[in-house]
Amino acid sequence: MPVTKSAQQLVDSARERIVSLTPQEVATQRDLPGVLLVDLRDVRERKREGFVPGSLHVPRGMLEFWVDPDSPYHKPELARAESLILYCNKGWRSALAAATLNDMGLEDVADMAGGFERWRNEIGDVSHD
Repeated sequence: MPVTKSAQQLVDSARERIVSLTPQEVATQRDLPGVLLVDLRDVRERKREGFVPGSLHVPRGMLEFWVDPDSPYHKPELARAESLILYCNKGWRSALAAATLNDMGLEDVADMAGGFERWRNEIGDVSHD
């Protein structure tokens, strides 16, 4: 099957309609009341690379189900948050995820531009299990 729209095109389209924050902006906002930082990476990435301290691990494949209060998989900690900041490794998955959450009606959602890789390089505050 031929691909008629690339993954990069999907990410670029999502970025046109979402809020993206730099790692420095995330660092200043992550401890504010009501802000929840969400790590969308695979559990193996999180274990191998570490994670942003205080972030909640939500596997990308479960995000919509964990956010939706009508889903049998709903996680209350996501509903309690007033603002979500999503990140993945490079920022592609988090851009698509932020657009999807906007489509679900969530308004105060952002992604971290450049993802965990950029966070590690610019901020360097990393935890390990």
